[in-house]
Amino acid sequence: MDAVEEFLRMGGYAAYVWPAFGVTAVLLVGLFSWSRISLKAAQRTLDLLQSTRRARRRDLDTATPESDS
Repeated sequence: MDAVEEFLRMGGYAAYVWPAFGVTAVLLVGLFSWSRISLKAAQRTLDLLQSTRRARRRDLDTATPESDS
């Protein structure tokens, strides 16, 4: 049990090391969340653009008379 306590004390630097680990963990979770939210927004934008493009092509195909050459 002494080895675990010594590890947790970090040789007397625990007051600096553990908060640094905590801040790092919080930042990593925040960056992961932000990335997922940004990805979902980009996917929604892409879906909207693709559906708009499909609709425009469909409109152009129906508006343009086909020539029988």
